[in-house]
Amino acid sequence: MRLQTEELMEKYKDNLFAVAFNICKSQADADDVVQDTFLQYHTTDKQFESEQHIKAWLIRVTINKSKNKMTAFWRRHSDNLDDYIETLAFETPESENLLEQVMSLKEKYRIVIHLFYYEDYSVREISEILNVSESNVKVRLTRGRTMLKRLLKEEWNDDDE
Repeated sequence: MRLQTEELMEKYKDNLFAVAFNICKSQADADDVVQDTFLQYHTTDKQFESEQHIKAWLIRVTINKSKNKMTAFWRRHSDNLDDYIETLAFETPESENLLEQVMSLKEKYRIVIHLFYYEDYSVREISEILNVSESNVKVRLTRGRTMLKRLLKEEWNDDDE
């Protein structure tokens, strides 16, 4: 099965951008990764079982390309996260704070939290996308939640003082 690249771009560009941004923490780098991902899809001869298989493949490629971008020797270590967060519209200050705290987690926890809560993937699907065991995904989710709870509680306690 193959779908038109343009159709997939319309459907999944925002999802892939969010995945890439979770890793790169830079809007420009995330945009580059998403463009490269769709270019790779467009040029590959791979046949897919279903649209869900295509989406999982796109996410896997996005994750790999994002990690490659982060390890590139010319990668600048500038902090673009704050600049990007300022461009977003949040419904509440708590939503903005939650995003900042999620972005402060280690990459392996950020990715599973994003895929589970924002992309609505199951533990099984995440394990297939990341090529790790289901138990590993569960451990990462539990540890990520625990870290977020601690970070948010510390910040909440600091506000009381």
